[in-house]
Amino acid sequence: MWETLWRSVREAALYVWRGARSPGGERDDLVLGAKTVVAAMTAWVLARYLLPPTVSTFAPFTALVALQATVYRSLRDCAQYLFAMTAGAALAATLAAAIGIHWWSFGLLTLLALVVGRSRPLGEHGTQVAIVGFFAFSSGQGRIDYIGPLVASVGIGVACGVAAHLALAPARHTLRRQEAVADLFSGIERRLRELADTFDTDTPDADGIQQLRTDWRGLSADADRIRQAVDAEVENSRLNPRRSIEDARRALMRARAALDVAQRCLDHLRSASRSLDYALSSGEYEALSPSFRAAHTALLRTAAAALDDIGRKARTDPALLRETLDRAHAELEQAHERALGSAHRQAAVSALEGTLLTDASRLLEDLDHGFRTMDQTA
Repeated sequence: MWETLWRSVREAALYVWRGARSPGGERDDLVLGAKTVVAAMTAWVLARYLLPPTVSTFAPFTALVALQATVYRSLRDCAQYLFAMTAGAALAATLAAAIGIHWWSFGLLTLLALVVGRSRPLGEHGTQVAIVGFFAFSSGQGRIDYIGPLVASVGIGVACGVAAHLALAPARHTLRRQEAVADLFSGIERRLRELADTFDTDTPDADGIQQLRTDWRGLSADADRIRQAVDAEVENSRLNPRRSIEDARRALMRARAALDVAQRCLDHLRSASRSLDYALSSGEYEALSPSFRAAHTALLRTAAAALDDIGRKARTDPALLRETLDRAHAELEQAHERALGSAHRQAAVSALEGTLLTDASRLLEDLDHGFRTMDQTA
């Protein structure tokens, strides 16, 4: 027990130390936590001294709602919560005035609040219609002199939360996201060259191929994580008053387009590595002709060069990238010719060559698509 507690304390201390030492996700969380504490405390103090105690709790709660990870999400959630609160208070006041406070009128309020709360514009705050309605109906008896302070308490919470967000807006991480995408492409390019080197030898290392397959899976997981980070930064850029790099919106669009290319290419590279691993274990690799292996090696190395061009942070030169892709297509045709020239060999080898060429062809198709997409976002 004490060991677990000590480990938790140590991890928390390291988390705080990393956040204090350098910018990143840890610091963003720490800053958001500090802003939340200050905003909730300020909202509670103001509501306590300005409003009845029966509604003062709504102020710090609303401050928590108002302080999300991004300014856009904070304003969106505030609007949804305000609509939900207004709907719940209006339902409670209407039913209390029209039919009075009864067990069956409370049931009717619950039913109507659940129906209204399912409205899509309210998002995740639909349940607040019923919660606020219960408070206004039970504690306030549906009276205006209760609903007015309730609205004021919510308004105090919104004001404190939004003020804290605007006074110290979330940091922008466009450049860091670009660097993460560039690092991902560097990893894919390096391992694609390793895969190409494998075809350049008569006796590939089986353990090396297994490691490549493991690396592809790791890079796919990295790509998913980076995509989430880029999507979060796209949201963070909306309505954020902080300055970022020049033309940050276009930079994030390029990062998204590059990630599309990376994730599609990783699928084909995993398939090629799986086929190569099977060929080594079954002995089919030894029957591949040296001419086909040489052509396939050149093709993969050129594809790696194209990936390097697409994954750069700076704008890709369309002419150079198009030249690289054209060379890759020519090498693909050459590999096809070498495969047809060896058609007299056993069917298993022909099937292996066909599988490798199919993966390479799909890889080039996705690189072509990436070239067109990146050219449009440049």
